[in-house]
Amino acid sequence: MSNDVLDAIRKRRVVREMTDEPVTQEQLEQILDAGRWAPTGGNLRQNRFVVVQDEKIKRLIYQVSPGMFQRPPVIILICSDLQLAIDHQLGEDKPTFLMDVGKAAQNMALAAHSLGLATGPVTSFSQTAVSSILNLPDTYVPHMFLCLGYAAPVPQFNVRAWQRITWRDLTFYDRFPSDPGGG
Repeated sequence: MSNDVLDAIRKRRVVREMTDEPVTQEQLEQILDAGRWAPTGGNLRQNRFVVVQDEKIKRLIYQVSPGMFQRPPVIILICSDLQLAIDHQLGEDKPTFLMDVGKAAQNMALAAHSLGLATGPVTSFSQTAVSSILNLPDTYVPHMFLCLGYAAPVPQFNVRAWQRITWRDLTFYDRFPSDPGGG
């Protein structure tokens, strides 16, 4: 039985090399809309997206983002608006915000994949520098960049040398066994 959603989950990959082929405004808007549809804790909708396409601004971001190997046509920054946490008397350090960023990023990555585009998340960057470069409001916390573009052709690696794990390798039922080694 074929299932488009499950197939997309299995086939989507993190891409570290992208071409300079432009992303259309229509594609970008569909991806941003997918991020909007991600569920958020308390339905606060605190995720904010900053789309960066300007080459000068991207060069500044590269300088403060050692984990950004891609040179994509589009970079989407996913932020949390902490003012909503303050307004609803929630703690600013709740893991909910990071979970919500991850859900938005996954929605956007799957939407991009469905449109023939590639994505690569980046969390290795200076939050202070990025906030300054992008002139973020004080209550916005930058959490993740999602690089967006078309995957560059890369040489295939030896798949046989890479051991695939299954869900069974990662799953325990009811309790963790007292002897995880099985012996």
